[in-house]
Amino acid sequence: MWRYVIKRLLISIPMLLGISLLTFIFMQLTPGDYLDTLRLDPTVSEEFITELQKLYRLDQGMMAQYFTWLTNIFRGEWGYSFHYRVDVFDIIKGRLFNSFILSLASFLLTWAVAIPLGVWAALNRNNLIDRGIQFGSYVSLSMPSFFLAMILLYWASQTGFLPLGGMYSPDYDDLGFFGKIWDVLKHLAIPAVALSIGGIAGLQRLMRGNMLEILGQKYILTARSKGLPENRIVYHHALRNAINPMITLLGYEFSGLLSGAALIEIICSWPGLGSLMLTAVRSKDIYLVMASMMLGGAMFLIGNLLADIALAKVDPRIRYD
Repeated sequence: MWRYVIKRLLISIPMLLGISLLTFIFMQLTPGDYLDTLRLDPTVSEEFITELQKLYRLDQGMMAQYFTWLTNIFRGEWGYSFHYRVDVFDIIKGRLFNSFILSLASFLLTWAVAIPLGVWAALNRNNLIDRGIQFGSYVSLSMPSFFLAMILLYWASQTGFLPLGGMYSPDYDDLGFFGKIWDVLKHLAIPAVALSIGGIAGLQRLMRGNMLEILGQKYILTARSKGLPENRIVYHHALRNAINPMITLLGYEFSGLLSGAALIEIICSWPGLGSLMLTAVRSKDIYLVMASMMLGGAMFLIGNLLADIALAKVDPRIRYD
């Protein structure tokens, strides 16, 4: 297994380099200069701007700037944020953790709800329960997550049941340990649910289709003819084989949540990486964009690697290549 993991990690290096190069070129081709914000600020001296130009070789060509950035990355230097005027790492480290919390909560909620719903719908095929679940899935798939977030925020404003945004309450520092956890969970509820609804609908339909296909296989019919309990047939034989193909979606789902959370983070005022990256793109904060893209790409590749390993663990027919 370790040989396979090392091989996949080595393959990921040129992929990350390709992502970084394309991002750098696109950012360079956009109109304007990322030092313009600093030049327009009367509190920033011309000497400081000149120092930045020399440090990151901003007065040289595109490829010289890229290789300077790449060399600094290998030395643990992520660059300088021209918009926030601090080191990029100091900004990202907190925002990445916040995005991870939101994505993990949405990911767990999606799978915890979609799998049972899919199984339930398959076991009640074409009856009222199944039709109700499928109707709800079609509605959820047609509703953008940001629109659902606005509906939930409106509901919260009318009921006062949940906070209207942010990650913490004003009195967060005065709360005890469990009070702080509960406060974060309350703030997490709306963005996590809004981010999960579409995934729940899609995964539920996939799970339902897989279960129906497996339940029609000959070995399931054989197990029933031998008199095995229905619960054992469904949850031990059918469910395991039906869920195996979906494990490959784990990496795509989790990394996709990170990229899809940007609008939700903005609408719900969640201080995450997605909203930070949109701000960086608008202000042409090139090193902040580069760091965000590299982290997103790395999480996508690692997520897919973990999904492949998990699939091989649960399905003995699959072997590491």
